Amino acid sequence: MDEERNEVYERIPWETLERQGGDRQWLLIAVAVAVAVGALAYSFMKNQPPPAPVAELAEPVAEAPVSLAVPVAPVSAVVGPLVVAEADLYAVDPERVIDQARAHAEWFAIEYFGMDGSEESQTTLRSLLPSGIPLPEAPEGVQVFVDWVGARTVTETAPLAYDVEVIVRSLMAQGESGFIRQPTRVLTVGVVMGDDGLPRVAHPPTITVQGASSPMELTLMSLPVETQQQVESLYGTAIGGEQLVDGRWRVVVMAEGVDGVLRPTTVLVP
Repeated sequence: MDEERNEVYERIPWETLERQGGDRQWLLIAVAVAVAVGALAYSFMKNQPPPAPVAELAEPVAEAPVSLAVPVAPVSAVVGPLVVAEADLYAVDPERVIDQARAHAEWFAIEYFGMDGSEESQTTLRSLLPSGIPLPEAPEGVQVFVDWVGARTVTETAPLAYDVEVIVRSLMAQGESGFIRQPTRVLTVGVVMGDDGLPRVAHPPTITVQGASSPMELTLMSLPVETQQQVESLYGTAIGGEQLVDGRWRVVVMAEGVDGVLRPTTVLVP
């Protein structure tokens, strides 16, 4: 053995080395191939686009039902004037019909007596009078102002026909003079309900002058001294009074108004 270890070779036996390292060579080749394949796989995966995000599952939304519009051919209708039958008018509350007649008569009385010379007032009165009736004619410079109107009575003269008595109070001025109060007059206005349900004046009114009626008898007593002093300290001069069944006094005094005018006024005193 020692002799073999001490042998010295003039050349290296390459054939022996090649035979001994054959297995190692194939192992190195396999490792190199595996590394190359891994590098190719890594490069391929790196160049791929990122995966799309997974959308969260949402609850299903119920869709609204779709209604299909069916085309409808337009219907052309001829609309005529509204005609209200007499039976339909009677079906309305009678008090309501009477109120309409009363209001129409009061309106007519204002336009009938009012005189301001304007075209508007003439146009309005012309629409209220029956057709063919001329408008009132006033002297030059005359103006009439209607101070107050009020329906006094409503009398049914025929089905849906009424006579309305309207009290009219007016003032008249001529030229540069001031307004002067006119006598109180009563108009009897005939009002009928038309087929369209609207009230109309049937004919020019009847006019009468409201005469003065006899006054109511009122007997006043003298007041107790304390009661009279109390009343006059609060209201004004006491004229007299009446004692009521509950012991109070109904006293008439001359009280001054906001316009400075003294007017007879009734006050109750405990």
